Amino acid sequence: QDFANYYQYLQSEKDGEHEWLTLVDRLTVHETRFFRHQPSLDLLEKILLPRLFDSEPDRKQLQVWSAGCSTGEEAYTVCMVMNQFLKNLAVNNCYIAVTGMDISIPALVTAKKASYARNKIRHVPLHYREKYFNEQDNGHYKIVDDLRKRVCFVQFNIIDMKKTLLHSMDIIFCQNVLIYFNRIKRKKIIHQLVERLKPGGFLVLGAGESLNTLHPELEIIDFPNALAFQRKEQEKVIDSAGI
Repeated sequence: QDFANYYQYLQSEKDGEHEWLTLVDRLTVHETRFFRHQPSLDLLEKILLPRLFDSEPDRKQLQVWSAGCSTGEEAYTVCMVMNQFLKNLAVNNCYIAVTGMDISIPALVTAKKASYARNKIRHVPLHYREKYFNEQDNGHYKIVDDLRKRVCFVQFNIIDMKKTLLHSMDIIFCQNVLIYFNRIKRKKIIHQLVERLKPGGFLVLGAGESLNTLHPELEIIDFPNALAFQRKEQEKVIDSAGI
């Protein structure tokens, strides 16, 4: 088959959707690992979570979205760090809910199993490994149930964001995703991510990614080797617009 025929096949109702998902899965880079980017996790622990609890000390829930979650390592890592933060504060009545989304069905199957080979957890600090993983008979390490039940995974294409029901997120991690899109699509994706953040919520990107122009509702957070933004409260948006 030539390219034109293959393109028509992708557009077909009968087999096109399955073939498209297979193609995307083979073209997408699934490079990820636990505790992959420590500065972003330090930012989460030292800046983002303290700000959220300063603004709402009695909050009952933390809603976090890991966009482009691949095989789940980022989503579970973020959940571990947040859970440890709450324990250090002796906060027992705040529920953590992390949603991981990715376009790759095979990657999500791995994420939902929450079972990883020994070499996959080599970057997990020892105290986290001892607390949040159980060794299995096959030599793999499985996320403990108490943490696993706080993380869910959904198949999703980030360029079809209008189809997601997610909204009012406290934090969105979208690291090393925008690099696959051109400037126009990046701008659209950022706009739709901001719409799904609570006022005062945070957007964390990959350290090497660029917005080209800053979204009018975002304020950059100054933190070494990490790239993050806070959505302005409504009164700040009005002030900056000169209303």
